[in-house]
Amino acid sequence: MKLATYSRDGSVSCGIMTDDGLLDVPSAWEGPNPPRSVFEILQRGPSCLAKLAQLASSADVLTPPEVVKLLAPVPRPGKVIALAGNYSEHIKEAALERGFKLGLSDSPRQTTVPRPFIMPSTVVIGPDEQISWPAYSETIDYELELAAVIGKSAKYVTADNALGCVAGYTIVNDVSARSVTFARNRGKRPWDEFYDWLNGKWADGFLPMGPYVLTADEVDDVQNLDMTLTVNGQARQKANTSQMIYPVAEIVSFLSHIMTLEPGDVIATGTPAGVAVATGKFLEPGDRIECTIERLGTLRNTLGPRPEKFYEPLA
Repeated sequence: MKLATYSRDGSVSCGIMTDDGLLDVPSAWEGPNPPRSVFEILQRGPSCLAKLAQLASSADVLTPPEVVKLLAPVPRPGKVIALAGNYSEHIKEAALERGFKLGLSDSPRQTTVPRPFIMPSTVVIGPDEQISWPAYSETIDYELELAAVIGKSAKYVTADNALGCVAGYTIVNDVSARSVTFARNRGKRPWDEFYDWLNGKWADGFLPMGPYVLTADEVDDVQNLDMTLTVNGQARQKANTSQMIYPVAEIVSFLSHIMTLEPGDVIATGTPAGVAVATGKFLEPGDRIECTIERLGTLRNTLGPRPEKFYEPLA
């Protein structure tokens, strides 16, 4: 199933996207207390998903997709967790951009661990929404990523059992501010570079998501999905999820040993090579970014105008 959040005539609802149209879940629900959001569907768990699958198979009242506006399928996740450096070629290009060579073993996941970081839920926006250019950076980058959406509480789960906690998958664009204007006139301190990088992930609207969550039962092999990102029609990133250092199962297992994963949490699993910080082709105002992952559709967004004034607290 393709679970979607959408707006129509000023109201927001959740639905199931089919080849023939959109099934509104609250209207089609049989019985009391229908779920009214994708987040609530995830909270109710596998039994709710099973009931929705039955409804979708017998639906006869569908909404034409062109009369609704798709939103992020999980507009305000409980937690947004992302991975830094989960594709070897991306790690290498980032190292070269900083002026040094980095040797990686043939099996780096046997000698390293994932590097997660948390983002605020306000980073999330939906398909076709404009990405706001933050007032603290002049260089904006893109990062195509597969995201896993948690559907069952996970604590200390093994990698063998981890995918059973994933409800489905969606596309995210981990937009990144690669420089910060508030660094000007600042004295150097240890860890400044790390925190600047982290701050560059947190701007409002910096994680476009969508167009829907495809339930896990429809993904035969999550580690074999082609993925492409284009800017104004020009390919910038092209990869396959088989190239991940840590597959989704290991990521979920690792994170579950650090924190409890809960239904509605979203995990961005890292970006492949081809980002602008390595090529110098940073985004410009009005650029159209299209992120495509096999079976998950295409997520489209444009970058908004530069701020008239940048934030420099020490100026």
